[in-house]
Amino acid sequence: MTNPQRCQIHYLIAMVLFSVYGAQVCPFLDSLSPLQLVLPILLTFALQLVVRQRAWRWLAEQPVKQQVKLQFRLDLSLFVVGGIGLAAYNFLIYQFPFESGGKVLVGTLVLGFLIACELALHREQQLALQLAEQGAHIQPDSSPFPLTRKFSWFASACAVAVVGVVFLVINKDLEWLVHTGDSIPIQTAQRYILTEIAFIVGIVMAYVLAVILAYARNLKLFIETQNKALAAVARGDLNAQVPVTSNDEFGLMAAHTNATIQSLAERTAELHQTRDVSILGLASLAETRDNETGAHILRTQRYVKALAEEVRKLPQYSEQLDDETIDLLYKSAPLHDVGKVGIPDAILLKPGKLTDEEFEIMKGHARIGGEALRVAESQLGSNSFLRLAREIAESHHEKWDGSGYPRNLSGTDIPLSGRLMAVADVYDALISKRVYKPGMPHEKARAIIVEGRGKHFDPDIVDAFIILEQRFIEIAAAYDDAKHETEEVIA
Repeated sequence: MTNPQRCQIHYLIAMVLFSVYGAQVCPFLDSLSPLQLVLPILLTFALQLVVRQRAWRWLAEQPVKQQVKLQFRLDLSLFVVGGIGLAAYNFLIYQFPFESGGKVLVGTLVLGFLIACELALHREQQLALQLAEQGAHIQPDSSPFPLTRKFSWFASACAVAVVGVVFLVINKDLEWLVHTGDSIPIQTAQRYILTEIAFIVGIVMAYVLAVILAYARNLKLFIETQNKALAAVARGDLNAQVPVTSNDEFGLMAAHTNATIQSLAERTAELHQTRDVSILGLASLAETRDNETGAHILRTQRYVKALAEEVRKLPQYSEQLDDETIDLLYKSAPLHDVGKVGIPDAILLKPGKLTDEEFEIMKGHARIGGEALRVAESQLGSNSFLRLAREIAESHHEKWDGSGYPRNLSGTDIPLSGRLMAVADVYDALISKRVYKPGMPHEKARAIIVEGRGKHFDPDIVDAFIILEQRFIEIAAAYDDAKHETEEVIA
């Protein structure tokens, strides 16, 4: 239901209630015929409604954060002006005293205040939903009118309204008792008076309750959006925001929450940049000492990422391989041979095949890399991004059957990151040309990987490799050694 439609319903109810109210509190109005009583009230409320509909277009063009306040003032003003108009009409046409006009004005003021509150809260809810849907925000004032003061004013106004209306009803009934004298039994008079008071107080309290429920609805909406955004942040989603939809303390709270999330996102981005630069620096250091090409690093990290995304489809790995972990695997993969910085040049850069003794020394690069990264990791804590880098460097030469090095781990005792890197590294080593061997065709390399299923390699990862066979071929072609060297020369 739109706000104008809601307003029409309120005005219709108010017209009926005010007609009853007038007859209950004022003996002068009670003396009029039904047509004389209702017709001016009907015309007054109809005119108010026309003016409000005309003003609605102007209201919609005002700044969003001012619309609720302006609408409240507009609705309350229309009721006050309508009450003054009715009082003036009765004074001029029927010569009713000022006392009668005062009672009319009190009635319109009470109804107008409560209806204006309910319509303003409804408008606030509509704007909140609209802004949230559009992803837009308002800029709340730095010192908005305090909610505590709003509560105080509303409670005071409601108390005065109830007491004032009850007083007017009792005053009218006392005059009625004086007029009737003993012609009506006291029990009947008592029942009549109590019914009138209950009716009037019930109507006022019903509107008070409607305002309270409207406010509670808006408060619930704010709390839900606030909690939803904070829950998203707790899950790591730093793009979450709380819609800033009200010019009050809740709006300020939402704005401060968004500023906090933004600051956290900036700090996190800065940390991620520092992490990535650290990984890149270490990888560059390893590359300067290695006789393998930079394209080997580019290919293997893409193989690892493709394998991880495929393996994630298996239920046992779905939680372990989330987006952040796969991204870290991709960025950490270039560090798999960082331990080669500790291998003597005579062995590391030897153009021919290594002797058994030299190969034993070369195998030490996995241990050296793991220990170096473990020292760095210990300074940053067990949740450090270096954990995956250390696992890859230390365990990518371990074998599923336990015959690998440096720790002879087997099966799932080998970290998943190392098992992924093992397939990626061996495949690339097989298809790549080296000074001591030619590159191997994909079909032959594939056969070796498949043959190593359950021996050298994790069966699940080999199965993923088979599914991704064409993807591996495309990565190898896109980052070919010759092409990479040409790009470096041009650069």
